[in-house]
Amino acid sequence: MEDKNNKSLQYIEDVTTNADEVQRRVLFEILSRSANVEYLQRHGLKGHVDRETFKKVMPIVTYEDLKPDIDRIANGDTSPILCSEPISEFLTSSGTSEGERKLMPTIEKELERRYLLYSLLMPVMSQFVPGLDKGKGMYFLFVKSEAKTPGGLVARPVLTSYYKSSHFRNRDHGHDIDPYTNYTSPDDTILCQDSYQSMYSQLLCGLCQNREVLRVGAVFASGFIRAIKFLEKNWVSLANDIRTGTLNSKINDMSVRDSVMKILKPDPELADFIEAECERESWKGIIIRLWPNTKYIDVIVTGTMSQYIPTLDYYSNGLPLVCTMYASSECYFGLNLNPLCNPSQVSYTLIPTMAYFEFLPENSKNGAYVTNSTSEPIISLNQEKNQELVDLVDVKVGEEYELVVTTYSGNTFVYYMKGLYRYRVGDILRVSGFKNKAPQFNFVRRKNVALSIDSDKTDEVELQNAVKNATSKHLYPFGASLIEYTSFADTSAIPGHYVLYWEISQNGTNPIPHSVFEDCCLTVEESLNSVYRQGRVCDKSIGPLEIKLVENGTFDKLMDYALSQGASINQYKAPRCVKSAPIVELLNSRVVSNYFSPKCPIWVPGHKLWCTSSTIQN
Repeated sequence: MEDKNNKSLQYIEDVTTNADEVQRRVLFEILSRSANVEYLQRHGLKGHVDRETFKKVMPIVTYEDLKPDIDRIANGDTSPILCSEPISEFLTSSGTSEGERKLMPTIEKELERRYLLYSLLMPVMSQFVPGLDKGKGMYFLFVKSEAKTPGGLVARPVLTSYYKSSHFRNRDHGHDIDPYTNYTSPDDTILCQDSYQSMYSQLLCGLCQNREVLRVGAVFASGFIRAIKFLEKNWVSLANDIRTGTLNSKINDMSVRDSVMKILKPDPELADFIEAECERESWKGIIIRLWPNTKYIDVIVTGTMSQYIPTLDYYSNGLPLVCTMYASSECYFGLNLNPLCNPSQVSYTLIPTMAYFEFLPENSKNGAYVTNSTSEPIISLNQEKNQELVDLVDVKVGEEYELVVTTYSGNTFVYYMKGLYRYRVGDILRVSGFKNKAPQFNFVRRKNVALSIDSDKTDEVELQNAVKNATSKHLYPFGASLIEYTSFADTSAIPGHYVLYWEISQNGTNPIPHSVFEDCCLTVEESLNSVYRQGRVCDKSIGPLEIKLVENGTFDKLMDYALSQGASINQYKAPRCVKSAPIVELLNSRVVSNYFSPKCPIWVPGHKLWCTSSTIQN
């Protein structure tokens, strides 16, 4: 194991030392292997594999620019449109700027290569936490719904594709077993699509093996906290199963039952221990109390997930919160080489072999954010598509950039999507330093995202349209109108939920029934994207939307506060999303009534994954 770790660490050393040379080779490989691709030929790149020509003729694009080509593939066109090899399936991302899931074409060979960055994680972690190969990880991993395109290709989330692959399921076979993937959860508990049965069985297996657990985690911080909240509600049943060695009858998936029963044995002593800890008045430190050998929590706590850090600290008594890697649906990017750092200082080193990286300066006049003194975005100006991009080794410490990638599938490289060329990922990064010649970045934010609780992304335009739908449908008939509004992602309870603060004007004499505002809540939810609605309906990762009516004059008070903090009266407009505690406190102090969505919005698996001129699939 030590030799394997040393080889991995040396690999990181080599590719970061020769970062620009590696990047040139990556781009050459991409262009050479994609010479017959229609997209490149369309832009005049046929036969050209040099960096200079590539930068001159290839446009900077977003998903919407590629969508017509992706729709052709989804509808069954098998010609080499974006990539030279046959598309095996589509990977669905967490969302576009409009919140709907993006379809990312991928090829069969990718399943064999996604593991490269994972294989580097344990060697890096072992430098800081030795002995991790002597125990297991209790990770809460789940699959999500799948759909099919009109052309018959499967469309599913990236991690669902990975968990269902033979590469994942056969990971513990052979002689080169990676201890990073030694989990307490049997595969069948991860692959169960019933969220209750999956969570219950994974927690039960984790409790049965509590002394073997050295690390715990989930993909997002919100997902891990949901598991702890699930434990709070179900510990009596879980302890009873462990005491008797029998599995709760609610777990009726036979493959799950069979896999759990291989682990579950009667253990009254362990059941007593669990009951004693869970019966305590406080659940502070419950993670290290139930899993006493845990060294750290492995979850994403950067970006919007940072709102969950206090809750994680409470349940763990301050265990290290580790963000190990930086990845997206489009590509795996890099690693955190100092994983035990404070969450506010997480910095990712981009691995030059992962993609051809370029960077769009965020502080230029074409990409500037104008803010008021509360640090809430007011205006986001459009960026020119052909603005000069900066290469990987030429970024400047302290500057912010939007990440742009060109990806491909090679024998020694790992990419999710085949055929992204100068693609704007939508992540804003700040350069924090360098590992040799490769830059290190802090994740700053997702571009244009106003609200997020879990994997959902809601931007200002979508929120505005949703609010407009609700007010025109339900308030106008009562002679009422919306004066002003803002929003807040409330994560004080799990699951978190969206809160809308509304200041209204009522011209009619009749009071507006409570049910009307509840209908407004539901209409807003019905108007939001499918990722949000899946979180509400299927994943249960988002709670019912809440509308809080505030006193008249509240938004004047909000402006007064912003001006007192130095905002310009000429530039000020009410922020559509608030985050700072003083502003939230001000708004809450003026709430006169509040209402929740009375039921879940409609969500159909696969709906709006694609919509072409000829076909709409559900």
